[in-house]
Amino acid sequence: MRVVVQRVQSSSVSVAGEIVGQIERGLNLLVGIAPTDTLTELAWMARKCLELRIFSAPESDRPDLSIQDIQGEILVISQFTLYGDCKKGRRPSFAQAAPPDQAEMLYEQFVEMLAQSGLVVEMGRFGATMQVDIVNDGPFTLLLEREATV
Repeated sequence: MRVVVQRVQSSSVSVAGEIVGQIERGLNLLVGIAPTDTLTELAWMARKCLELRIFSAPESDRPDLSIQDIQGEILVISQFTLYGDCKKGRRPSFAQAAPPDQAEMLYEQFVEMLAQSGLVVEMGRFGATMQVDIVNDGPFTLLLEREATV
């Protein structure tokens, strides 16, 4: 599983000109699912995203607070292209990404795990062509990766 974590002042996702998800201060998460991912990887990643201390208190420049500490919001967007392999040729291969049916089920479970925190959690539309507007805060962007142990 791969997740690009972006600390944002705001973010929204649209499909065919209609906003389907929108947040204020919080996290924009671009999520890629691998065929080997299980609930173990999802739970680890959800906990990591919720507990990362990447927000600063108003009186500090030091990132010491988590999304939960600030009661921020989360926008989760499926992003199979995170598993794009560009080593050969000029066209990426997406063979390392989970098949759509499996990926959609795991993506929705991941969103549910995040929502169990009680925070506002919005999502994009799986499989759709989406336009994402992000006001990145910092910018502060991290790549998290958790490979299944088989």
